[in-house]
Amino acid sequence: MNKIIRSFLLLAACATGATALLAQPAIKLVIVDVAKAYDGYYKAEDVNAKFTDARQKAQEQAEELRKQGQTMVDEYKELAEQAKSTLLNPDAKAKAEQARDKKMEDIQRKQAELQNFAQNTDRQLQQQMLTRREMLLDEITKVVKDLAKRKGANLVIDKSGLSAYRIPIVLDNDDAFDITAEVLTELNKDRPAPAPGAAPASAAAKPAATTPAPASPAPGFTVPNVSKPADPAKKP
Repeated sequence: MNKIIRSFLLLAACATGATALLAQPAIKLVIVDVAKAYDGYYKAEDVNAKFTDARQKAQEQAEELRKQGQTMVDEYKELAEQAKSTLLNPDAKAKAEQARDKKMEDIQRKQAELQNFAQNTDRQLQQQMLTRREMLLDEITKVVKDLAKRKGANLVIDKSGLSAYRIPIVLDNDDAFDITAEVLTELNKDRPAPAPGAAPASAAAKPAATTPAPASPAPGFTVPNVSKPADPAKKP
């Protein structure tokens, strides 16, 4: 009798489990390449163009600072030669040395100004780019979710990412599951018409869906054979 009861309970449990499995919704997935969607989004192209322009202007400003510093270096060399002159009396020689040392201090301040400008400007540009990028990715994500919902999908996979082993998350897929083209169509449906005479978007450098590379720093300037100005307090 006990065996019969146990068998009955086992059958009931199996039936309950099978019913629960049957009640689970069938998986319907779609695949999207978020990186491709970002690169093709007209707002991302606009952000990239503005970033490139701002970086170019920053490099021009840094180059102007470098030129100012190089002019100071040339002036320092002239003052250093004057301070070496044997034709100067002690008072004139002391004044020439002071002028030389003052110029070196100016050069060091200009070097620090150039370095700080390059670092601060690059950090600000990077932060602005990342902030704007996150906003655009939020917009793309919303479009992807809305489109997937309209298709009745309950699972969305981004195939642009890499696994922990640095291989694509999606090794292969049927194009029928890929909604990237539809996402791009939805994203760009309100794209403004290009201004007359404007270069096509494809002519500009494409934005990457990754952290933008820092701008190349402007070359600095140095004074040959001199590391720092003489300390007046240590003069004999």
